[in-house]
Amino acid sequence: IVSQKVNESLTERASQFGLILDDISITHLQVAQQEAEKARFLVEKAEQQKKAAVIAAEGDAQAAVLLAKSFGQAGEGLVELRRIEAAEDIAYQLSKSRNVTYLPQGQNVLLNLPT
Repeated sequence: IVSQKVNESLTERASQFGLILDDISITHLQVAQQEAEKARFLVEKAEQQKKAAVIAAEGDAQAAVLLAKSFGQAGEGLVELRRIEAAEDIAYQLSKSRNVTYLPQGQNVLLNLPT
């Protein structure tokens, strides 16, 4: 609609000067429309990222509440269980390493002789 009105107006004005216009291209308007659409897209994307961040934060908050409740109910037992699991994992990782050797405490470890 706008393009057609501009085309008619320019054709009429050019005919007053003896010019004949065959075709008119309004590229600046199209670029402006594309930039506006891009800006709208960026705003929508930012809003979606904001919503995702809020949802993630709410999930983290709920997880923290559940952990606090679990610690309150289980006492130190849960913490001790996590320590044991971590120690098992560390021992397993060290056992796979060729650069680590385990020597138990005590005398005559290497000779395996009774004391």
